[in-house]
Amino acid sequence: MRVVAGRLRGRSLETARGRDTRPTSERARAGLFDWIGPRVQGASVLDLFAGCGALGIEALSRGACGVVFVERARTAVVALRRNLAALDLEAVARVVPREAARVLGRPGDLGAPFDLVLADPPYAGSWAADLVSKPGTADLLAPGGVLVVERARRDPPAEVARDLVRSDGKTYGETAFDWYERSP
Repeated sequence: MRVVAGRLRGRSLETARGRDTRPTSERARAGLFDWIGPRVQGASVLDLFAGCGALGIEALSRGACGVVFVERARTAVVALRRNLAALDLEAVARVVPREAARVLGRPGDLGAPFDLVLADPPYAGSWAADLVSKPGTADLLAPGGVLVVERARRDPPAEVARDLVRSDGKTYGETAFDWYERSP
């Protein structure tokens, strides 16, 4: 797996061993970042369910000013820390080794608000729906901020709570992304 574009283009990323994580493919990451493009430059980013950090590292490569990575799987956290060290990104990254559900209730502890929240929850189960409907998820977003949630193409988009609205979505192969903003 490699960084797709930006100043780190072509650099290798270590992935976690085992089945605790599912890295976003290079094709899907390229499509996602082409889609959200200008929102990345200078953005403060939260990478939820970060795995080896591919989404957040891609954001840093494309000009984000900093990323907070949240990941609970021990093997993924080890790979993530190795990737940040190998790419000399430790000064602009913070790793929070906890379950996403536990940190969402305290957005200030993460450094919220964020311009861009990238979430790649496990495809199995109701993680995406729980994230989008959880009270306070919108509190992660700065004014004009965006939450992008990854899901399997075959799964429907998550229903939204009163605080968020799904404004767009894109599909790349078997991966789909949904774009959420604060409700007006």
